[in-house]
Amino acid sequence: MTGCHGAAESLLDGAVRVALVGSPNAGKTTLFNSLTGLRAKTGNYPGVTVARYVGTCVTATSRYRVEDLPGAYSLDPISPDEQVMVDALDGRHESTRPDALLVVVDATTLRRSMNLVAQVLARGLPACVVLTFTDELARRHGRLDVDAFARALGVPVVAVRRGRGRAVLQDRLDGWREWPASPVPPPVDPVERDAWAESILAFAGYEAPRRHRTTDRVDAVLLHPVWGVSVFFLVMALFFQTIFTLAAPLQDGVAAVFATLGELVHRHVDNPWLSGLLGDALIGGVGGVLVFVPQIALMFLLLALLEGVGYLPRAAFLMDRVMARAGLEGRAFVALLSAFACAIPGIMATRTLPSARDRLATMMAAPLITCSARLPVYVLLVGLLVDPAARVGPFGVQGLVMFGLYLLGAVSAMVAAWAFTKIVDRRALPVPFYMELPPYRLPAPRAVLAAVSDAAGSFLRKCSRIILLTSIGLWLLLNLPVHGETQLQVAGIDTADRAAVAAYEVNHSYAADLGHLVAPVFAPLGFDWRINVGVLSAQSARESFVATLGQVAAAEHPERPEQALRELTYADGPRAGQPVFTAPVLAALLVYFAYALQCTATVGVIRRETGTWRWPLVAFTYLTGLAWVMAFLARVVTALLVG
Repeated sequence: MTGCHGAAESLLDGAVRVALVGSPNAGKTTLFNSLTGLRAKTGNYPGVTVARYVGTCVTATSRYRVEDLPGAYSLDPISPDEQVMVDALDGRHESTRPDALLVVVDATTLRRSMNLVAQVLARGLPACVVLTFTDELARRHGRLDVDAFARALGVPVVAVRRGRGRAVLQDRLDGWREWPASPVPPPVDPVERDAWAESILAFAGYEAPRRHRTTDRVDAVLLHPVWGVSVFFLVMALFFQTIFTLAAPLQDGVAAVFATLGELVHRHVDNPWLSGLLGDALIGGVGGVLVFVPQIALMFLLLALLEGVGYLPRAAFLMDRVMARAGLEGRAFVALLSAFACAIPGIMATRTLPSARDRLATMMAAPLITCSARLPVYVLLVGLLVDPAARVGPFGVQGLVMFGLYLLGAVSAMVAAWAFTKIVDRRALPVPFYMELPPYRLPAPRAVLAAVSDAAGSFLRKCSRIILLTSIGLWLLLNLPVHGETQLQVAGIDTADRAAVAAYEVNHSYAADLGHLVAPVFAPLGFDWRINVGVLSAQSARESFVATLGQVAAAEHPERPEQALRELTYADGPRAGQPVFTAPVLAALLVYFAYALQCTATVGVIRRETGTWRWPLVAFTYLTGLAWVMAFLARVVTALLVG
């Protein structure tokens, strides 16, 4: 009986080290997930910042340490990712030198993959070739004699297909010490290597699959310079409409659960401090962010489906012309696309870019892409700004505004990237862009569910750490110093009026002092002290802004915190009694969050990737300044339009 286990188990010293080598889209990561049970341990290679993915697999006789090396089309590196793969195979990093290799090859593109196979086999390590998509090869009337292919190469070959072949591969893995080496090492000269590949394929009776007719027909539309771009924007518009429409009922259900929990705490916990900590800080603060889990899960579900079906590489191809206008190439679009989930993987994805100038320009632009952390803030503010019933034809206005915010982030990122390519190195030569467009396939349900669960899990972990600590700290700031009954009476507050007492305590708290302290900075944007506190709390994590406003509303109006946000008014000053969340202020807030760099983890990753504090400081300074200026313009323009 064999079984696989995730990397949550400790890696035992002496485990057999197996590396997966293959080109992008060959099914290498899917095989890795299958062998390691969809769980991986992430770290870094010694001396470099490229992430490594390691899992463990236990068979009947051995424990294997399986490592998924970065994908590459050859061992002639032009990017940090590809250089790490070459270094690992050559043993330049002592801790990463594998004992054996699994060379993962897509059977439908075997001829193109033979160059990588030859280079890997020339390294002389024990190797087994793993053929993927053999079922698709047969379905498209291609042919390959697997046994003859193995004899010609002189190394073991295992054919796998979706859901099958893992047990055979595990059995073959147990005999890795007896794997034969190729009797004649593949040639090094490129011309001789091509002739070697053709002779191998001829001996194995390889016939390339017929062109995928469905893919050709669909690509005629989706890759068209006019229709393809039109479809791209339509897909993105429907994407955000779906997030608002389908997630709304789930969000309401989650909000109702937390509201009920908060009421139960206040009803059954007599100690006012304990009930406030549990009901307002924990349930109110963290729960106010958790209500957006359905939207985040749905967003990543749609992204996983688009990627699994093969549309996202087409989007990168379409955007190559747009990226060229920004001085970048299509690979940068892939990195920026990753930033829609979070700026951190987007910045880390710049390792695939061969140009140092392009890597830096993309890092400086990635924080402008609308990440999932902005989604809760946008949903809250757009809900306050736009009537849910408002529509433009078949589209809801809320969804269109959300699409506009994402488009604003993307366009701003392009402009920023263009500016930094001009600043960093004008003499840098362009590097050819190549990207494989796989045939359209049905997404693997397991991979889609893994993508959604990873995204939701990451969001929940952030809520359990950063936002929880921020919520507790904010609750203390909102409730300190303690005001005695005598002090309340002197101030003219009816101590029997709970709402009046709560409003007085909030307006005379340490949080209010902090908000008033920075008021001169944000006053031109129309922000009052409560918004200021929310903006400051968002520096730890953008989602904390939602938790902050939730706590402020609950503190001032415990009975109806949701409605309290809409009715929030200025407590003092020349605008006393006027609503806080007017259309100009909401527009300024949305634009401020669209531009501001409010994630300390992102600053840390830029520092790690660039190896200096210079560029993180540049990013924080220019994005914060840009956020203030654009928010001010948004407030002025909106005020002119509505008034």
